[in-house]
Amino acid sequence: MSGVVDNWAMAKKRIPDDLGLAALSDIENQEPMAVRYLLQLLETNHPGGTIELRVPPHGAVQLVGGLNHRRGTPPNVVEVGPGEFLSLALGSTSWEQLFDSGKLLASGVRASDLRNLFPIPGVR
Repeated sequence: MSGVVDNWAMAKKRIPDDLGLAALSDIENQEPMAVRYLLQLLETNHPGGTIELRVPPHGAVQLVGGLNHRRGTPPNVVEVGPGEFLSLALGSTSWEQLFDSGKLLASGVRASDLRNLFPIPGVR
């Protein structure tokens, strides 16, 4: 089933809540979908283009209102691996723990603003 759900998500821009929540219930088999769904929630709840949150290889979103970035490398970037992102988003670990361990990279004056967005409310 994971291939069917994942293929559906790749063909569509938005992941419906039922499929996203199902992916969160089966993270081991649905990691890409779970990551993309959580990124989608963040993008919906915190629109803007000030900070780019990257979770390679699964996705990236631009968040937080303010100055919008349109070309080249954004000045405010946060990058974190998929497993670490899921732990952060679901509240299993903190921003500070990931940052201090070097598993979360944040560059730019506004990049640390994302710490207040985690854990994502209402997903667990």
